[in-house]
Parts: sequence; C-alpha cells; structure tokens
Amino acid sequence: MPRYTVHVRGEWLAVPCQAGTNTIRWLGEEAVRRYMKNKPDNGGFASVEAVNFFVRRCKGRGLLDHDDAVEGVLEDNEFVEVVIEGDAMSPDYIPSQPDEIYTYSKYREPGKYISLDGDNLTTEDLVSLGKGLYKIKLTPRAEAKVRQSREVIESIVKEQTVVYGITTGFGKFARTVIPNSKLKELQVNLVRSHSAGVGKPLSPERSRMLLALRINVLAKGYSGISLETLQQVIDAFNASCLPYIPEKGTVGASGDLAPLSHLALGLIGEGKMWSPKSGWADAKYVLEAHGLKPITLKPKEGLALINGTQMITSLGCEAVERASAIARQADIVAALTLEVLKGTTKAFDTDIHSVRPHRGQMEVAFRFRSLLDSDHHPSEIAESHRFCDRVQDAYTMRCCPQVHGVVNDTIAFVKGIITTEINSATDNPMVFADRGETVSGGNFHGEYPAKALDYLAIGVHELAAISERRIERLCNPSLSELPAFLVTEGGLNSGFMIAHCTAAALVSENKALCHPSSVDSLSTSAATEDHVSMGGWAARKALRVIEHVEQVLAIELLAACQGIEFLRPLKTTTPLEKVYNLVHSVVRPWMKDRFMAPDIEVTHRLLVDQEACVDIRHLYNRIDPLGRTVPFSL
Repeated sequence: MPRYTVHVRGEWLAVPCQAGTNTIRWLGEEAVRRYMKNKPDNGGFASVEAVNFFVRRCKGRGLLDHDDAVEGVLEDNEFVEVVIEGDAMSPDYIPSQPDEIYTYSKYREPGKYISLDGDNLTTEDLVSLGKGLYKIKLTPRAEAKVRQSREVIESIVKEQTVVYGITTGFGKFARTVIPNSKLKELQVNLVRSHSAGVGKPLSPERSRMLLALRINVLAKGYSGISLETLQQVIDAFNASCLPYIPEKGTVGASGDLAPLSHLALGLIGEGKMWSPKSGWADAKYVLEAHGLKPITLKPKEGLALINGTQMITSLGCEAVERASAIARQADIVAALTLEVLKGTTKAFDTDIHSVRPHRGQMEVAFRFRSLLDSDHHPSEIAESHRFCDRVQDAYTMRCCPQVHGVVNDTIAFVKGIITTEINSATDNPMVFADRGETVSGGNFHGEYPAKALDYLAIGVHELAAISERRIERLCNPSLSELPAFLVTEGGLNSGFMIAHCTAAALVSENKALCHPSSVDSLSTSAATEDHVSMGGWAARKALRVIEHVEQVLAIELLAACQGIEFLRPLKTTTPLEKVYNLVHSVVRPWMKDRFMAPDIEVTHRLLVDQEACVDIRHLYNRIDPLGRTVPFSL
C-alpha cells in the first residue's frame, strides 16, 4: 500500500493510500482531516470541505494538480506539503533553500565506497564524501577494534563500576552515580539536552562531512560504541539521511557538543532531517522512508556520538581544500594581470628565489615562470615592451612569490594539523581495549584545529589584500595605461568602478574576520570546562574569509581579461590565452555597462570549481631561461 508523508501547519502526518484512483485533492483532504482530528478545536476549521489549500512536493517545491491521480504523480513514500490558503508559512517548516535544491539536482546515489579505519582519511577524501561521491564501509580491522572496545563498556555496566559518562552524569554531575536501570535514559537525555544549537542549518554537504568524520573517529575503536549502532550510523550516511545541525553553539571543548548532539538527535529519530528524497522533514519519517530505524542508544553511546572536534575539523577540511584551490589559481590570475600591466618577469628569476629558499616562494616563482616564459610560450604582449626602460614593477606584481608563497606554506602547515586531527580519537573517556579500561583526558579540546584555522584565515586573506591592489592598478589609468575603469566612453559608462569597491569592501571585512577567535575563552559547565577553544567560530569565519578571497580574485580575473581587450590583437602566452578564453566562454567582454553581479558570480563559480587551473604540468620538466633543467615539483 503506497504511503505519503504530508506536512500540514507544522506537523508531519503519514497518509496511506489504498485506492489507485485517489487524487491529490483526496490526499490533501485526508491530511487535513488527520490534522483536525489531533486538535481539540479542529485546528480552527468548521469542516474539511471548508478548507481551501494547495499541495506541493517538498523536493523542488512543484505544485500538484488536485485532479491528478496520486499514484500517477507521486512515488511511494514521497514527501508533500499541504498549504492552507491564507496561512503564513509554518514557523517550523524549513523550505528547501537554493543550495539544497542545487544539491538535490546534482545528487546521484554513488556506487563506489571508501573504506574507513580511523587512521587513513585524507582531507580530499572527506570533501569527496561531503559531495556525496562515495558511500562508506568499515575495514575488517576497524570492525574488530569497535567490538573489542564495546566489550569493555559492557563489562563496566555489568560490574556496575563507576566511570564518567557511562555510569555517572556529565560535567558538574560527574560524581552523580546513575543506576543501571536508567543508563539508556541517561544517554537519550544527554543528546536531547545538548541539542541546543542556534542559527541556520549546515548545508547537506557540510552535514555529510560531519557525519562521515564522526564515523571515521568511531571506527578507531576508542569510543565504546557497539558495531550494530555504528552500522546504523553508516546506513544513514549511505542513504544521505542528514540531521538538522545548527551552525552555532559550540565553544570547541568538550568537543563540539551542540552540533554533534543535533547530529545524534536525528539519528535517534527526533528533530529534523534532510535527504534528497524528502527535503526537510521529521527525522523519524525520513528514516522510515529510507527503510531505516531510529537508533536505540545503549550505555555510553550517546556520549560516543557527541564528544569530539568533528564540527571544527570537518569545516576545517573544506577550508583547507578551498584555500589550496584558490591559492593555485591566484598565481594564474596575478600572472594575467602582470601581462595586462606590461610587467617584467625578471623578479621571478630562479637565482633570486634560491637564495631565499622558502618552499612556497620558490613554487610560486616557478609557476609564474611557467606561465609567463615567452621563450617557450611566446607572448606578443611581452614582446611589445621587451625593450622598454622599466626596471622593476610595483610590489603587488614583483612580490607575488613572497606573498603568495607564504600563503601556500601556511596552507600546507594547517593541512598537516587537520589531517592529524581527522584521524585522531577525540572522545572522553577513552576506551583502551588492550588495557581493559577507560581513561579520562582532554582530547576533545579543539585548540589544535582552532589555532590552525585562525592562522589559515590570516594567511589566505593576503591573497585578497594583494589582489585588490592589483585591481586598483588595472582600473587606474595613471597606473595601467588603459582606459579608466577598463571601459570605453567613460562617464557614460562606469565599467569596473564599483566592482573594485566591492573588492575593497570584502578585503576590509576580512580584516575584521581575521581577528583570531581562539584567543578567547569563556568558562562553561559551572567552571568544569574552564578553558575552551572557540574553534567552531574559527572554522566558520575561515570559510567566510576564503569565500571573500575567491570573490575578490574573481573580480581581478574579470578585470584582467577585460584589460586584454585593450591590447588586442596582441596575444599573451598559450596557457594564459586558455584562461582568457575560459572566462569569455561564460562572460562577454565589457563593451558598455550592464548588470555586473552575474558576471562576478559565474566567474566565482569557475574558481570554486577550479576551472581556471589550466594544465601547465607539461611546462615544468623543461630547460629554464638560464639553461637549467626545471623538474616538475608542484
């Protein structure tokens, strides 16, 4: 018998459909009838017939025709909403937002798996899991370790040993012993009470990353969760059933308690949950629609699900990967600007950088030589001013290896810390099966990823700071020898005047966001947790800084490509011509003023998708201008 989950004024109702001839109108009326039955005043309605409504799908928000047969337009277990005419949107109904609609439209159930063991997850793997490219399974070794740690917990419960979080309360209540008959209730109460976050929910991608990372930590075998419960968590991940997780509320010690509690809350069938099939709905209905049952928590399992730094670290993984991508592309964008401004390549000479051998600096100089080396990839623009009297350029061009270089080194440093963190056990107490005991400690403290992500924000910001100054040089005719604001008929047209202002605004905002959050601490839990990391905010603002950097570089890329227009018919080097052609495959040259925001947005998307990473690897194993072999090392 087909069944549909229907949302009416803040309530979710399961409506079975017995007859194949039932219509959408019948489904709406039946849902309203069930809603009225649950209300002492019939919900304020005189009768079902007196209610005017329309029906729409929860995924995609498409309206349904009242006269269509239910089975002809809806799949079994589909989620729909009945909207009462004249009602405001129900305050607890979470509509599919644009990014979630995008996620649904792009989501395809993966056929490949990543095997997790708690020790070998990479930041690239976690981002791929967040995108829904893989399902998860455990290695046999991980399964064995999980079983062994669970045996320790069951022994503690059986022997009624007093152990923090297993047979006692939490935080200030650590000395309160809980009787065995209430140990399961203790875990459920923990999850419910700690689900106290606020703010917008994490996107499906970020929720998926958080869930995958928690599975990886549990797979290490130090948390005491049962293999059966862990497999239920994995099944929810593989079905893309993602709990509602507010982005705010963690202080980063004891771990990310609020967001991870919301994660656990959905898994036990409470709160809200999202899946590509359902959109946002009550968790119990979403799980049921995917053939899954809510988790029944056993002793220690609530604590095992919520104790750790996975919110900070999963967002940190995204930050590191996006920072790496934009840092690579910043070199390409800056090289294109240097061409437009008729700069010299002398500052990228190998000997200059060999006597100050920071790895990042040498690599950036190497990329610039590869992109701009006119002996191997002739640039007609460079040839046009080869014998000019300019000796050196402004710092924003000449010092790119030094400024961009330290950003690359910063990213590499932070990536090392985040990689260690995603493969670390961050619970408390820790279960050591080889010793047959639990040990309380402080691995849940988020100071490592918090400090690293504050450092990442400070480092990556410089890509935008120096880019904004290059945009100024492109737009200022006294510095560029190009038309003011890169447009003909200036005055009638404003060109890139306000695009530069946008870049300046984003750089200024970043300066405030780069103030480190991890220097702050507030005592919580009645002074039991008297030093915290504030790592959740460190991670979220690092991502915001990186997004601003991407947007500023998108503006510079647009401006540099527009500058090329005024140098035609001269061409730049082969790889930079590819970048120019890529941008102008999605954005027309700026002949006269038009709505600019869409151009910035689509160019930003090129950078986020790493489309501007032209393949220049074949340039690297070659002889450089000084006659030396230059190996591929990037």
